[in-house]
Amino acid sequence: MNSQEPKRIIKIVAIGPESTGKSTLCAALAKHFSTIWCKEYAREYLLEHGTDYTYDDLLKIAESQLILEDHATEEAIALHNESGAQGLPILFIDTDMQVMKIWCEFVFGNCHPFILNKIVQRKYDGYLLCKPDLPWVKDELREYPDLETRDKLYHHYKDTLINQSLPWHEVAGQNPAREQSAIDWVVGLLR
Repeated sequence: MNSQEPKRIIKIVAIGPESTGKSTLCAALAKHFSTIWCKEYAREYLLEHGTDYTYDDLLKIAESQLILEDHATEEAIALHNESGAQGLPILFIDTDMQVMKIWCEFVFGNCHPFILNKIVQRKYDGYLLCKPDLPWVKDELREYPDLETRDKLYHHYKDTLINQSLPWHEVAGQNPAREQSAIDWVVGLLR
């Protein structure tokens, strides 16, 4: 980094069960705040390798998610510097190691030490917890169409957020109110 580049970036992660609008929310927030967002690598991996994944596949997904996040971080900082914007750059991230931990434990009853270590090492500024109150949208990668399972996963995410010190916000309801509540929360966080 040269001396004109910011030394820090604001990172906000969207988490929650599948089909709760995380990607849509990250894209909308990135557009609103004139930045970029980091996509979920798992979709790319599962489209290429199929949905019959193993415990070790989740480690590969986690490692690649972090690489994707690091590239997106650099890109967000460069975009911020080029634009001459005030304040710190911001990056919205669809999925982090907390998601990978819950996925590993929910499906396999165990979590890779690599993922646990990265949870401790990686620093974020806040979380947006997407509630499973949107209609489930079927696609070839989604596993849990039943609300009972999605609700159980949602509570795993919520428990994780309650038991850590970072600020977080529950994103619920329909758009445009759903997105606006997230925008308002991010604005308050940036103050």
